Amino acid sequence: MNQDPDLSFYQPLPKTTPNTQWVQYGIPAAVVLVATIAAYWGSLQTHIILIGLIVAIAGGLFVIRNPNISYLLVFAGGMFVPFAGPGGTNISILLIILMVILWLIDMFVVRREFKFVKSRTLRPPLYFMLVSVIALGMGQISWFVFAKQAPLDAQLGGFSLYFFSAAAMVMTANIVTEIKWLKAIVWTFVGLGFIYVIGRAVGLDIVDSFYQNGVIANSMFWLWLAVLPMGQAIFNPDLRFRTRMFLYGIVAATMFVAVVINFDWKSGFVPAVVAIAVLIGLRFPKLALLSIPFALLVAIYLSQELIATDQYSWGTRLDAWLVVLDIARISPILGMGFANYYWYATLFSIRGYHITFNSHSQFVDLIAQTGIVGFGLFIWILAEVVALAWKLSRRLTDGFARGYAFSILAGTIGCIVASFLVDWLLPFVYNIGMNGFRASILPWIFFGGLVALGQIFPDANKTS
Repeated sequence: MNQDPDLSFYQPLPKTTPNTQWVQYGIPAAVVLVATIAAYWGSLQTHIILIGLIVAIAGGLFVIRNPNISYLLVFAGGMFVPFAGPGGTNISILLIILMVILWLIDMFVVRREFKFVKSRTLRPPLYFMLVSVIALGMGQISWFVFAKQAPLDAQLGGFSLYFFSAAAMVMTANIVTEIKWLKAIVWTFVGLGFIYVIGRAVGLDIVDSFYQNGVIANSMFWLWLAVLPMGQAIFNPDLRFRTRMFLYGIVAATMFVAVVINFDWKSGFVPAVVAIAVLIGLRFPKLALLSIPFALLVAIYLSQELIATDQYSWGTRLDAWLVVLDIARISPILGMGFANYYWYATLFSIRGYHITFNSHSQFVDLIAQTGIVGFGLFIWILAEVVALAWKLSRRLTDGFARGYAFSILAGTIGCIVASFLVDWLLPFVYNIGMNGFRASILPWIFFGGLVALGQIFPDANKTS
């Protein structure tokens, strides 16, 4: 279902079909020319820059012609490519930025028509992107005269984490138009993640040297590696028994590593446990209702045990939340910009110390950086995703699509829990950091996939 808005102010030239012949001969000719020039006049740095430019051009052409395959590269690159640029810039965020830019170029320059998926679920991320731009501008204001502001590169890093996460959701909803590509995206991630989990489960610590820490040390990796196969195993009636058992095995291995081996890392497994409980409750609603009292007792007991083992952490986090919210009062509507509160914190006392610190909370970070408006839009995004997932899960008849919708529903609940614990979905530049984007991009891609699912099966997405 597409919407063709009135762009009377935009007068495009007639549509053009790109001539691919120049690609076949132009790139080899450019390589020979660049190699010849570099051989005579170039330094080693010049060689690297020129080769990188050629690779970037070739990669750009590949992404334009194969946008769906690019998601597989984002997963594989995020997990395996160790490249780290200034401030933790990595291959995942560079690929997403490249994909967004080329998607826009393809619309406005190549196809010369603006077609955009019509979905109420995409409104809040679009507004969130706009608020992120405004917040970047707000960050240039010196809110406290006697405190340092965040360096511009840190502010730009924080902005890119927010802006391009929401942009990835919007882009995915528009690019993925066939169920086969959504399947490829899901199973590529699950397959690559399962290899790591099996290695850790059997004690092959060597897998840690292949997988990047920004992925495996992020709660989003464990949440979605558990919830996606679990949703298929429970709600996809098209699966064979052996396939279903294999998916349960993936979930069991994932939770064994997350809960048993990595038990001290609470925010790594708690969101996944909650999401799995939601899926089981949705599958067996009567049993879930009967078990609520027992579930509450278990939850209270486990919460007390978890907090008791980490009292200092929880106590200081609560103090940090209060201090950061106190700082945010100076600009409550649109925030103080990205990363600034980290430097302003030295003016305030936390347990008798005047130091820089971060809140360790997604919600508090949102209020401090993008204000109440940004926080509200973030909640709106999650609410719309939950609403769409619920509607589609009740109407879809395709097995994979139905399982995916239930997975997104439960996964979003897990994301809410993760946001309360740490800034897993939208990393704070001085905490999870740019490197965390390798895994934090996962929910945004999967959210966009849900919107795409509503377009692939329009009958299930009709407003009743």
